[in-house]
Amino acid sequence: MKIVTDCAADMSAEELKELGIEQAPLYIQFPDGEVSSADISADTFYDKLEAMKPNVPTTAMPSSGLFAEIYRKIAKFDKNIFSLHISSGLSGTINAARAGGEEAGPEANVDFWDTLTLSGGERFQVISAALAAKAGWTMRAVQERLAKIREKTEVVYTLDTLDYLMRGGRIGRVKAMAGAILHLKPVIRVDADGKYSTVTTARTIGKGMSAITEHLHAKYANTPLWVTVLHGRFADKAEALSNELKEKLNVTKLEVMRISPVLGVHTGPGVVGAAVVPVEVVQDLM
Repeated sequence: MKIVTDCAADMSAEELKELGIEQAPLYIQFPDGEVSSADISADTFYDKLEAMKPNVPTTAMPSSGLFAEIYRKIAKFDKNIFSLHISSGLSGTINAARAGGEEAGPEANVDFWDTLTLSGGERFQVISAALAAKAGWTMRAVQERLAKIREKTEVVYTLDTLDYLMRGGRIGRVKAMAGAILHLKPVIRVDADGKYSTVTTARTIGKGMSAITEHLHAKYANTPLWVTVLHGRFADKAEALSNELKEKLNVTKLEVMRISPVLGVHTGPGVVGAAVVPVEVVQDLM
């Protein structure tokens, strides 16, 4: 079984190679041309993003034809393919993947999985699927485990500004403008339906990070956790959030990672948050 995912899973090049995962690109469309999110470094991206103010680039998903090409290429070596993608509540990528599977025809046996999340939360599922596939699990067993991981994963973050969400159409203009005037920092989570909702709002980033910690503690209490702290270009805040989470939660494994530039289009550089999953639902795969 071969695993396919997309750039929104925030997988490193080393992880993709080690686990044998094929990654479909997501695209960032700048005025001077289109680039794959995988082909631009985070710092180069944020330099370009900030230089464009008050404009913002747009994003584009892979075409069904590109997915068909990927599936046909893989099917020459392994006909069984499992394609996992960013939440259908936030992107049409999985629809393009399904259409690509139809275009690829019977030569590729493709199953699809809506992770109903993104970034570190999507990454938990992709890594688990790849490890389960290497261990020889059946497709049904893999999907049953991913359903548990998906149910128990939390992705929550705060933003320094609502400008990018507003310009990218990911939040209502009136709501964003009201928040901007009051200088509020929203704390946002990915709901069970794969869409964003607001947990609370805070006056400062520091209070927003404390609200993230309180939210996660209310959900998990003393459960042993795998925590991935994520940020755009907010390394100091990521370190502070890491320390706060380690102090208040039962953190078994902690990583600090940069989010994919294609996600940074909608958040800007001032984003920090965490993806969290209980160790008990993944430990037998690690």
